[in-house]
Amino acid sequence: MKIAFIGLGNMGAPMAANLVKAGHSVAGFDLVAALMEAAAAAGVSATASAREAVADADAIVTMLPAGRHVLASWSDLLPAARKGALVIDSSTIDVESARRAHDAGAAAGALTLDAPVSGGVGGASAGTLTFMCGGADEAFAKAKPILEAMGKRIVHCGGPGAGQAAKICNNMILGATMIATCEAFALAEKLGLSAQALFEVASTASGQSWSLTSYCPVPGPVPNSPANRGYKPGFAASLMLKDLRLAQEAAASVGAATPMGAEAAQLYALFVAAGHGGDDFSGIINFLCGRLPPA
Repeated sequence: MKIAFIGLGNMGAPMAANLVKAGHSVAGFDLVAALMEAAAAAGVSATASAREAVADADAIVTMLPAGRHVLASWSDLLPAARKGALVIDSSTIDVESARRAHDAGAAAGALTLDAPVSGGVGGASAGTLTFMCGGADEAFAKAKPILEAMGKRIVHCGGPGAGQAAKICNNMILGATMIATCEAFALAEKLGLSAQALFEVASTASGQSWSLTSYCPVPGPVPNSPANRGYKPGFAASLMLKDLRLAQEAAASVGAATPMGAEAAQLYALFVAAGHGGDDFSGIINFLCGRLPPA
């Protein structure tokens, strides 16, 4: 299948590379020349513009920073795309922008899907992402084989925008549970309880969570967690803050009360403002414990 991939950054590049590995012909475009060169080394055909990339594509994937970028990109590429082409947006953006993108696609005669991901750069590289999809049944059915080349779990969450809704709700849970997990380890330290002892109890008791068992925020208990590599990001704090703010915008738009999500957003805003947006989001434990390393 001929696939165009627009946005070849930390997530987009390995996703596009996995499509190449799966046997697809992938044409890519990014505004940053160095990213284009790196993608070309992985087998992606570099193009001079997004319009050139999508001209004869059966499917188009966009992976961009924010809603305004997606809407601008789709406005540019949809007129150049083939009638009936499948357009998938895997960016994490606000629900309203996602729905507007669907409307633009429908007006252009395209099948569209919002399909944000969970799994971070590691999951993108390993091809183990989770895709949360919103759109028509026909679009999902056509997209699923493509997404399976980049992920291990593909979930149809509902109609247009439902994928984005699922993503921001999931990450609000993640942000809040990570803070609670960090606070528990900070308290344990003050009480003279070792991190390993707390982990052995909580990881098999009612305090168990993904934040604890897969991404433990202290060095030691989980060898592959960022805490054991100086909080080098798998998922940067700045990206967590972006998602928490999207959740708060969505909550405000529908009148939902999310006080824990709001507090998590405020704490991550302070952590990022202190110069640690490039740290893994689990590194917020250093902020909560008052031992924030220099940025």
